[in-house]
Amino acid sequence: MITANRYFRELFGHKMYKASVSLGVTCPNRDGSKGTGGCIFCSEGGSGEFAAGCVSGKTVSEQIKRAVDQVSEKAGKEAGYIAYFQSFTNTYCDPVFLERVLEEASSAEGIEAVSVATRPDCLGPEILDVLEAQAKRMPLFVELGLQTSNDETARFINRCYETEEYISAVRALKDIGANVITHIIFGLPGETREMMMETVRTCVGAGSDGYKFTCLYVLKDTPLEKLFADNEVEILEMEEYFDIVEEAIGLLPETAVVHRFTGDGPKKLLIAPEWTKNKRQVVNYINRRFGL
Repeated sequence: MITANRYFRELFGHKMYKASVSLGVTCPNRDGSKGTGGCIFCSEGGSGEFAAGCVSGKTVSEQIKRAVDQVSEKAGKEAGYIAYFQSFTNTYCDPVFLERVLEEASSAEGIEAVSVATRPDCLGPEILDVLEAQAKRMPLFVELGLQTSNDETARFINRCYETEEYISAVRALKDIGANVITHIIFGLPGETREMMMETVRTCVGAGSDGYKFTCLYVLKDTPLEKLFADNEVEILEMEEYFDIVEEAIGLLPETAVVHRFTGDGPKKLLIAPEWTKNKRQVVNYINRRFGL
């Protein structure tokens, strides 16, 4: 297993920080194209809750400068930055628009790479052409929200695409020179530990380069909140969750990069699990358990 910190240091020669960008786009399972309401765990701010809601009217360049300014003192002069298109589905837009914002991000001061969060079903030929051009400009990471390889679970969480589309997307992205990072959620409703491991095996078989693991967490004003209130969803305890993560890591090839061991929802919206609220404690636990 390779951590993101180690990987980025080896690739760029120094520590890298992410500068989050919100494009104001949406998702096909929100706007009625494939469904409405989004995934059952996703808040109104989308998966980029920390980036969304505070950049209204700002250009990509302005957002990047704001993000860099916030961490520059801690980061130091030697650090580099990744323009991170985080909220919602960032390729669910006009290809010309995507090309423009990627070019703008690439030219921003301090930016050495670009990371684009999206869905496997939003990577048509024209979008792939834009991403290929970006991959030739500087390192490109494309993050795919898979969450699970079980299509029955996927239907329950309102993902609105089949796992086969994920497998095809990984291959297409690697063909254009992109580095693929897959998002996986452990603890989804009804999933057994073996089902979770099958998701990991599916990603490894597809050729994913990196992984972002997270526990299922419940946010206010989401469909998952009602399920949790009705005791229809069980949330993993900390040690139980990291037992699953450890088993998952054992299935990864030595070259795989673990970009995230778990996520943490915004405290103002987080209902459960409580243990994720103490980020320092969780980070210390991860460092001890995994020898980081």
